[in-house]
Formats: sequence, structure tokens, C-alpha cells
Amino acid sequence: MNICIFEDDKYPNLFPLALSRPVFELRTGTQTIREKISRYFPNDSIFLMARDYLIDILKESIENVSFSIPSEPAVFINGRIIPDESLMHSISQLNKGELLFTDSTLIAARVLDGNEFCKKLQEGDFSEFARKEIPAKTILYLWDLIQLNGEEINKEFALFGNTIKSKTNACILNRNQVYIANDVHIMPQVVIDATDGPVIIDAGTTVMPHGYLKGPLYVGKQCLIKANAILYGPTSIGDGCKIGGEVTESIFQGFANKQHGGFLGHSYIGEWVNIGAGTNNSDLKNNYKEVTVFVNNEPVLTGLTNSGTLIGDHSKTAINTSINTGTIIGFSVNVFGEGFPPKFVPSFSWGGGRKCSEHKFADAVETAERVMKRRKVKFSKTYKKMMETIFNQTKRMRQHGT
Repeated sequence: MNICIFEDDKYPNLFPLALSRPVFELRTGTQTIREKISRYFPNDSIFLMARDYLIDILKESIENVSFSIPSEPAVFINGRIIPDESLMHSISQLNKGELLFTDSTLIAARVLDGNEFCKKLQEGDFSEFARKEIPAKTILYLWDLIQLNGEEINKEFALFGNTIKSKTNACILNRNQVYIANDVHIMPQVVIDATDGPVIIDAGTTVMPHGYLKGPLYVGKQCLIKANAILYGPTSIGDGCKIGGEVTESIFQGFANKQHGGFLGHSYIGEWVNIGAGTNNSDLKNNYKEVTVFVNNEPVLTGLTNSGTLIGDHSKTAINTSINTGTIIGFSVNVFGEGFPPKFVPSFSWGGGRKCSEHKFADAVETAERVMKRRKVKFSKTYKKMMETIFNQTKRMRQHGT
């Protein structure tokens, strides 16, 4: 069977993280949405549909998928779903020419000609198809992924199993909910607390002394958890991160640095982000009211009293930066200066509370290349082209200011 995972027109709601990746490459639990969907189709051909400027990046980074949608029977699945057994069963039972919706959102479709359906998808014309309504979990904003994170870690613990493969002197609470992979190095005086949910520590990770790791928690491959780190679940840390200080109920996409003291809570952090020493974010207003977040500089009520910061790829904060409740920091931003930064900091901005100017593209590229080289990750011409597209697409936001 041909499985086509697609983006719909709601992807801008998931900026700034979705500026540099399709929505199905966003993480919650232990995997990205694409990985979750693909898990249900281990023997099928996977095709990916995304914005044009992201396709070449995907080709460089993902194996065993295709990007030319076939003129053959296919099942289309929305990249904003959070799959589970019930939903996947409903999708598998679709008849040809039948679509699944949740409210007004197309969840899945089984069609005779995948290439022809792509055109229908772009036009939003589904008049010739039969429709079914079913309940399904979908994400609309980044904080939805944070809200679902604990449930996903709990669900995906079964993929790992309660095995402690590496020798450890750690104090482990509720061992049957702990997975520690081979080659994990855990130093003395570490507490792993799986009382309220599983703790998963993936291959090649090091946990330095005096850490407290409380589940539900996923720590990815080749991470470094610094001495005295306090990690409260539900939290997911993608591959290649260096984490210190206090973190609660947050997601790191991967390859991010938060090595020093400071608090981060109810936040989503992109790749190649560096959070300076002493950086703290607020995730609760003093009046305990609902948090408003400015998505693409437009106010959105979150329905939450706890909401932290959302930081796009390649952004940096200076030492002792204070970030207000519900702040969005775009792609390739350098935040510094007195006071709180604005609640919405456009991509490629340079500055902080009193003044923001444009982060020069050439300087941003030079820094990104240097940062990625330190982790032995190639900075390709394709990656530079993607950055240039984001720079041009977000120019209007910088011109209008905040």
C-alpha cells in the first residue's frame, strides 16, 4: 500500500518550529509524528508531501521514503494527527473514494489515483468523495504537542520495554517503568523517579552526578544531562541535546543547548538553539489567568494557565535573559538586552526589550554553519537555501515590528 503523509493549510499555526520542517516532523513523546504514523505501516511505501522549499531538506535527512506521489491507489494521512490503534483501524477500513474528517479537518483518504488526489487536496475540492466523521486527536498549535507529551511517552514506553541495559549506580524508583539503553553512562548520585510515569534514556547518553530525572521523561540518543540537572516530566529531549538547570513539561526537538542553570517550563525548543546561562522563562501569569500567545503576531487564546516559550531553530538567548509567559521567538533570533523581549519576536531579529533590528542573513548563515560543524552535521547548500526562503518569507513580520 502507498501511504502519503501530507501537510494541510494549518501549518502556519505551528510556526516558528514549522518554518524549518513540515508539521509531521514535530516531536511529541519519543518520536516525530511521521515516525508514529510510519510505525503502523512497516511494510508499506511511505510518501511525503510538504512545502516545496522543505522537500530537498527532507531528501537529505530521511531515508526509505519517496516524494513523487504515485498515480496509483494510495492512503493519504494528515500530518497533524496523533495516531492511535483506534484511528489507524478506522483508516485501514476505508473504502476507495472515502474520506475521514474530524469536524472540518481532513484526517485521511483512500483514493484510486494519488497524483490526482494531490490536486484535489490543494484545491480543497472533495465534492466527489464519500465522507465519514470520526473522533481523532489533531494538533493545531505547538502547545498541543506539549499537552499530549506525557500520554505519548506512557504509550510509547512499550516500544522500549522495562530493561536496564547499562550498569548504573543511580537510585531508581519504580524500576519496571525505566528503560536505559546500551552505552548510557549514568554517574553516581543520580535519582531516576518513574513513580508518576516511565523514564526512557536512549543510547549513548551521559547523565552527570546529582541529577533528578522524573517521568514521564524521554531523553534521546547522544545527549548530555549536566550535573545537578532537574528534569520534571512530562518532558521529551530529542537527540544530541545538552541539558542543565531545571526543566519541566517541555519538548526539545533535538541538537539544542541548555547547559547552565535557569528555568525552562511548558516550552517547545527547536534545533540548534542555545539558551544562555541564567535564562529563565515564566510559564504562569501572576494573576493565574489564561495565557495569550501571539502566533505570527496575532493573539491566540491558549485555554491554558501554564504556557512557556516557543523558540524556533538557530535562536539564541544571552545570559540572564528573562522571557515572559507565552513568548514566541522565531527562527535565527539573537535575544539580548535589558528587560523582557517582546511577546512575539520575528524570525531573524537581533536584540531584545528596547530595540530589535534585523539579524543580517550572511551573519546568521555563518553562525549556523559554525554551530552545526561543531556537532559534525553538514551545513549544505540546500540548508542555506531553506534559511534564505525563511528569511524572505518573514521579512514582512520584521518590517511591521511588534
